[in-house]
Amino acid sequence: MKERLAKRIQTISPSQTLAISAKAKAMKAAGESVVNFGVGEPDFPTPAHIVEAGIEALKAGKTKYTPSSGLPELRRAICEKFERDNGLEYEPSQIIVSNGAKHSIFNACYALIDEGDEVIIPAPYWLTYPEVVKTLGGVPVYVEASKKNGLKITPEQLEAAITPKTKLLIFNSPCNPTGAVYSEEEVRALAAVCEKHEIFVISDEIYEKLVYDGARPFSFAKVSEKMKDLTITVNGVSKTYAMTGWRIGYLAAPKDVAKAIDSFQSHATSNACSVAQYATIKALNSPEAAVEEMVARFASRRAAMIARIAEMKDVYCVVPEGAFYAMLVVESTYGKKFGGRVIENCVDFADALLDAAKVAVVPGTPFGAPDCVRISYSLSMEDMLEGLNRIDAFVRSLA
Repeated sequence: MKERLAKRIQTISPSQTLAISAKAKAMKAAGESVVNFGVGEPDFPTPAHIVEAGIEALKAGKTKYTPSSGLPELRRAICEKFERDNGLEYEPSQIIVSNGAKHSIFNACYALIDEGDEVIIPAPYWLTYPEVVKTLGGVPVYVEASKKNGLKITPEQLEAAITPKTKLLIFNSPCNPTGAVYSEEEVRALAAVCEKHEIFVISDEIYEKLVYDGARPFSFAKVSEKMKDLTITVNGVSKTYAMTGWRIGYLAAPKDVAKAIDSFQSHATSNACSVAQYATIKALNSPEAAVEEMVARFASRRAAMIARIAEMKDVYCVVPEGAFYAMLVVESTYGKKFGGRVIENCVDFADALLDAAKVAVVPGTPFGAPDCVRISYSLSMEDMLEGLNRIDAFVRSLA
């Protein structure tokens, strides 16, 4: 009997982030008091002026197909954003608007990865990166970002991971799931290795505006003209403008790569939602008071989270500089028991925590961090502190 499913689809692992979230939502729907640290999206509404721009587009009948690569006026607005925020000059033809940054990452990988190509991924990593690489026949090569180095890789580690088969580095700063932010000096040092070996970089900068304590992200493509010609920069509006459901991401790429991605997208999905594109133009061209307010509230939660975790027994976190996540190191609980159940790994920890304390966290294994669970502070201060109190009590109850 022939295989019903293609081999490439069988390489994909289901998202444990969504699985944990679904279980937590089911418990909450059943009337249980669940604190959910698992969801990776801002808990703030989309700013009113952006929503209004979407409504105006609907009323004006702007609901037809657009060019597959995005509205010309949106691509120009994205070029202006890159120049204003990142010091990068692009032509509109180098910009491709897609159905979220995840879609942009898939498109970039599709354009670059051939069967057997090796793709370097710093670990911990966003769990989608290796799944996309494997689906396209590539080989993920993981480089561990150590806790003593702030969960960031070094140029020496990158150099050691390169082989004749290396095609690409997937780079994420600020990082999901760690919150690590690479400085300009650190980015330049990694870029020097990539330039030396002529390795492409997909630089995922979706969290660039969510930084704290003076951290300043630096775009890979800004290092040099050579590096710019090797870099595909991915961004979007989901995190910065609380527009997760609007599904607008975008990338900037060298002309030949952008042209290839445009051609592929024209067959795969055609254009992103037209109404959401008009709303995105408004988002990119407006003052960012709402963004600044959101970042300030994230910063307040982050400070409270760090302080509360510091009081806990047997767990700790490396202080995140950006995004809205932290990796809670829980390996000291392994081997301990709760109600007769032995906690052997982070999945056991997460399951026991959800069942016993009604707190949802995401196991670190799919992020390449088996000694951790990921927690998000994209929930209210009250809920966050309640959840942290429950985690503390749960850990202290283990024997």
